[in-house]
Amino acid sequence: MIKQSYAILGSGAVGGLYGAMLARAGHDVHFLLHSDYEHVREHGWKIESHWGDFDLPQVNAHASIDTVPACDVTLIGLKTVNNHLLPSLLAQPTSQGGVALVLQNGLGVEQSVAELLGAPRVFGGCCFLCSNKVGPGHIRHIDYGRIVFGPYQNSAETLSKAEQICAEMSAAGIEVQTSDDLNMVRWRKLMWNIPFNGLSVALDASTDKLIGNEMSVELIRDIITEVHRAATACGASIDSSWIEKTIDHTRTMKPYDSSMRLDYLAGRTMELQTILKTPIDTAQAAGVPMPKVEMLYQMLCFMATSRQSQSES
Repeated sequence: MIKQSYAILGSGAVGGLYGAMLARAGHDVHFLLHSDYEHVREHGWKIESHWGDFDLPQVNAHASIDTVPACDVTLIGLKTVNNHLLPSLLAQPTSQGGVALVLQNGLGVEQSVAELLGAPRVFGGCCFLCSNKVGPGHIRHIDYGRIVFGPYQNSAETLSKAEQICAEMSAAGIEVQTSDDLNMVRWRKLMWNIPFNGLSVALDASTDKLIGNEMSVELIRDIITEVHRAATACGASIDSSWIEKTIDHTRTMKPYDSSMRLDYLAGRTMELQTILKTPIDTAQAAGVPMPKVEMLYQMLCFMATSRQSQSES
């Protein structure tokens, strides 16, 4: 079978890592880049990974979406704060009927892509990994790495397409699995993302500091329990054992700065809407309040506004 081609929108810690692995496996992969375009075009990718380090000296690097060819799969690894760019970014790589795989944090992120392309051409998933872009063209992947994804709209055709993408990613060395319950996948990731992304900023702490303090672990457990309760009300069947599993997995995780904390420290916009506000509103509509999650969201909004005011003064 001919290998599918891939376009990478958002060539950072997620898109850069997985795209480089697909390119190393022989796929035609096209990376849309911004600040490090010149570096990657000249030097390629440097990947440090617990799956194995490698360099990818020859890269299809693009500074503009206009030069990206139509591809079979467009992987969306942009931060959700940039999703207003998707109408202009998706038209070219999906122009020949290709599908989109949305690998972003939060809830409801596939809907806007489905409005652009049609639901059968959209897949969504969550990445359970510790990976950061540490320099131009340089990604450091220190732990985990699994992708769980599935169709936005289930059918025999979309499930078959998901399996094709899964097989190619697996052959490229990526830990990946498919699911026919994207809602469950999203909420289960939120059970980690909401407490650990949010508290890493509010408490100014990396994962090892959060998990190493008895009081913060109590707060983490309370927040995960709220998210689990909301997930159940919103139709996601997640066994309650995942509350403690989420904590235990973080205990064994290598010390890690969350993406939200890195964004905050760098003065970038945090993904508060999709990771916190949309889940809060969705749970509220299902009759389930999340008071501690809402307080966390309010704190982070205050911190973001204060940081913006300081930078403007």
